[in-house]
Parts: sequence; C-alpha cells; structure tokens
Amino acid sequence: MTPTFTRRTLSAAGLAAAALVLAGPVSADTYPQRPITMVVPFAAGGPTDIVARLVAEQMSRSLGQQVVIENVSGAGGTTGITRASQASPDGYTIMMGHMGTHGAAPALFKGLKYDPAKSFDPIGLAAGTPIVIVAKKDFPAADLKAFVAAVKDGGPKVNQAHAGVGSVSHSTGILFDSIISAKPTLVVYRGTGPALNDLMAGQVDFMTDQIVNVATQITGGTIKAYAIATPERSPALPDVPTTKEAGLPGYEVSAWNAVFAPKGLPQDVAKKLQDSLAQALADAGTKKRILDLGGTVPSAAEQGPKALQALVESEVARWTPVLRAAAESGQ
Repeated sequence: MTPTFTRRTLSAAGLAAAALVLAGPVSADTYPQRPITMVVPFAAGGPTDIVARLVAEQMSRSLGQQVVIENVSGAGGTTGITRASQASPDGYTIMMGHMGTHGAAPALFKGLKYDPAKSFDPIGLAAGTPIVIVAKKDFPAADLKAFVAAVKDGGPKVNQAHAGVGSVSHSTGILFDSIISAKPTLVVYRGTGPALNDLMAGQVDFMTDQIVNVATQITGGTIKAYAIATPERSPALPDVPTTKEAGLPGYEVSAWNAVFAPKGLPQDVAKKLQDSLAQALADAGTKKRILDLGGTVPSAAEQGPKALQALVESEVARWTPVLRAAAESGQ
C-alpha cells in the first residue's frame, strides 16, 4: 500500500527535498513550462516594440509557450532594462534592449544600476534600424555637403530636434554634431511623434532618427532626407544616398535591437532561446516585415551571442566619450 503524506506528517527532510525538486535548476529538457515575459523598455507602437512583437510571435511557436510582451518605459529605456536585469535568470524573463539601453546609457545616466557588458547574458541581435538625416521640407540646402555647411555656419540659430535624453535621435544627433563640429540648439521633445510633428510643420530645422520613424514622411514629401548613415542604400528609400556617397563617410550609425537575459542563465536554456531567435529571424514572413519597415535583418554571423557581446562592448566604447564630451559642453 502506497503511504500517504499529509501536511502534518511530512518531515522536515521531506519538505526540504520537495523544495529542492520544485526549485531545482532549470533544464532545457523541460523549459519552458510556462509563458515567457519579454520586457520592452519603451511604449507600445515604437520601433523596439514592433521588432519585439515580430520576434516574440515566432519564438512563441518554436518554444511552445507564449512570449508575452511587457512594456516598461521610462528614463530612455533604462527603467525597464534595470527591472529585467534583476529578474531570476531562469529564462522566464528576457528583454529587448537597443543601442541606447546597451550602448549610450552609461554615459547618459549617472548611477545606472546595470552594466551593459556585464549584467546580462546576450541571446542575439534581432534587427538593425538605419539612421537618416532629415530636415524640414523647405530647408534651403540642396545636398548633404551644403546642409552640413549650413548647420555649422548657423550655430545656435539652427534648431535640432530629438525625442528626449537617451533616445536614438538624441545620441545619433550628438554624434552627427560631433563629427561635423557643429553646435546647433537642441530642442527636446517627449517622444519621436511630437518632434516629427514640429519638423513637418517647419518649427525645427532637422533631426537624425531611425528609418522606421521617418520613412513615411520622407516618401510623402513632408520632410526632406539628406542621407542614410549606412554603407549601402536602403530598399525602403532607394533614392536617398548613403552618407559616404553624399560626402560624409565618417557618419555611419545604425540603431539596433537585441534580446538579452539576466546574468546567470543556464547554458542549455540560453541555447534554446538562441535557437528560437535564429528560427524567428529565418522565417520569411518575419524577415519581410522587418525589411518593409526599413530595418535590416542580421546575418547568421551577426546574430549570435558572441557577436552581440562584442557589439555591446564596442558601442559603449563608441558612445561614452562622444556623449560625455557633449554633456560637458552643455549639449
């Protein structure tokens, strides 16, 4: 006859053994057993959120459990990333970071509670979003060289919009100003939408931002594009020259989105997540939707965790001196 244990008769040793079984190490053999939360550190509807939802949809299929998006915005994305970094490293909380949260943040936010290069286990690069230099539609410069000269000569009379400290438009705009040695007046907005609205209305002169935010306005003729900061032209904007073609080869920059997990993830669970992400990016439908937005899909060599770790380290090294110098100069 099989013995029956009740709450009263279960020994202390039995309780300990039961707890060990329930809280034992996560194994890829059984993972995942429940839905996975993907923290997106920005509001719904933005570029990072869109990429996250495309990837999560396909990862849900391959993992056999729903990957649920949780939007936790604030402080240039660092609020959500901080929260996710402190979760248990069991594979049930992952996050979609980007160039700002894992590249520019250390230089922009004092007392940052995570280290982009040390506080996470990289899962893989998900997508790139090229940067476009755009201006109000009646900005008089005919090409990028003339535009650069006008921004330099105009100094503080030229207004440069960005979507807030820590945003991609802020960081890439500061880099642009640094490269061309210009000091325009920075006009801060609470998001890309308001900044673009004023750019279209001619209330500000220019900005730099992700192609997914500005492509519709460019093709619609409500703003002017001078160049895209990538080695090759974008299929989404085939008539817009690259910065190299237009005479500014030093300004090549792309925002990016990537999946991370809190540090300490079991290797076999990490591998399962990495494989799931790779399958998502290999899906023809997912690739098409990213490309249609003007984004880029990383190659197999660019996707992996080692490549992502190297990218994070290089981005921190790239952005820190530029942004700190800008802060010291009052930009």
